[in-house]
Amino acid sequence: MNENYSNVLAEKSYQFALKVVLIYIEKEFVLSKQLLRSGTSIGANIEEAIGGFSKKDFTAKLGISYKESRETKYWLRLLKDSEYLNDEDFNVLYSDCDELSKILFSTIRSSRSN
Repeated sequence: MNENYSNVLAEKSYQFALKVVLIYIEKEFVLSKQLLRSGTSIGANIEEAIGGFSKKDFTAKLGISYKESRETKYWLRLLKDSEYLNDEDFNVLYSDCDELSKILFSTIRSSRSN
């Protein structure tokens, strides 16, 4: 487990969650609650992974974060296509979430092969 890499991931996921919370506060609707739940869960599970007691625990929690990032991208697409999110907000959030997904996938794959 690479602590520096995890800290970068933790910070990126925290900043993403903060953006999701701000969008939720701005436009509180039923669907935005789904985005809030999955978008903030990414970072929470990363924090749990960092504090994991084993490599298996670390990888399992990152796996949950990866799944939550994919769910979040689904909600973002749905909210954009239903005109809940404007293009600018969507592009920023989707790009950030996609970056998190890629980092998570790479970290999981690397962790499993070591």
